[in-house]
Amino acid sequence: MKLLLTSAGITNKSIAKALFDLVGKKPEDTNIVFIPTAANVEKGDKGWFIDDLVNLQKLHCKQIEIADISAIEKSIWLPKLEEADVLFFEGGNTFHLMEWLNKSGLTELLPQLLETRVYVGSSAGSMVTNKDLALKLSQLLYGEDLERTENMTALGYVDFYFLPHLNSPYFATRNKETIEQAVAGMKEKVYALDDNSALTVVDGKVEVITQGEWLEFN
Repeated sequence: MKLLLTSAGITNKSIAKALFDLVGKKPEDTNIVFIPTAANVEKGDKGWFIDDLVNLQKLHCKQIEIADISAIEKSIWLPKLEEADVLFFEGGNTFHLMEWLNKSGLTELLPQLLETRVYVGSSAGSMVTNKDLALKLSQLLYGEDLERTENMTALGYVDFYFLPHLNSPYFATRNKETIEQAVAGMKEKVYALDDNSALTVVDGKVEVITQGEWLEFN
């Protein structure tokens, strides 16, 4: 299984190179399907969402398809995923995305799809590869999902926790001191990455790709 876990999509040349190294094709031969589902419940300005799509467009790939697994039937979205080389899961709300991965049946289909395709996550799209959605961290660091009382099992593709947007001016709690306090007592490894950093995970082997800052805990 090949994963590219990003904080904010394909934001620089190093991350772009890592993507096409994983795909094994040139950009002009690569098909991407963009799955926007996690962003559906987010309120406010969607400039970040537009930026992620624009950054994909700048790669000059053969095709960028869009498939919202919460809005269309499986008979429509599945062929789009099957035709793609890259499954790009956009950011937004992790619980909403995971709920629809389960409801749509994509959770069960992904392992087979990823035998020949690359999984790319942006923010929430990366976080759902954890073993669970770390409700405590979501509430402490992001101020999200405060009404929830139960954690949720996630895809379990990695044995660590991925935290996006390190030192982002838009998230005051995404700094080293606050994260250290939030992860205190956890046994699992935690990676915190800024928007110019990413992780590649190939058959469990992790490599950091960065033109910015990142931290590792535990």
